[in-house]
Amino acid sequence: MSAEPAADYSRALAQRLAEVADSKAATEIVVLDMRGLVSYTDFLAICTARNERQARAIADEVKLRLKQEQQLLPAGSEAAEAAGWIVLDYLDCVMHVFTEEERKRYQLEDLWREAPKLEFQAPQDGVRGHLYGAAHG
Repeated sequence: MSAEPAADYSRALAQRLAEVADSKAATEIVVLDMRGLVSYTDFLAICTARNERQARAIADEVKLRLKQEQQLLPAGSEAAEAAGWIVLDYLDCVMHVFTEEERKRYQLEDLWREAPKLEFQAPQDGVRGHLYGAAHG
């Protein structure tokens, strides 16, 4: 496999992680391009949950959807749920789900501020916006 298809796969996986997090009402979704900065992953997907329960729901949905859609399981998963931080390691992409307090504490975007941010566009199907707005509007 050449580097280009691998880069496209990693980028698509990072986008999918962000989309699934968005579908579960995660906020402050950021995808950082780590290529050229670290050797252990291509992208970091970072999002914020309102509380630990929502963080678990986001992580569970990511695991379920990627298993169903791509037969992909995380190589590693750490849930420091009492600490408000869940990590899902898909090798090419690592997903971090934080509560607001823990995201402020660890400041991964600041730590990796030289990493380019991938533009994340939420799907335009209106499902999340419609349901989320109805439930929280």
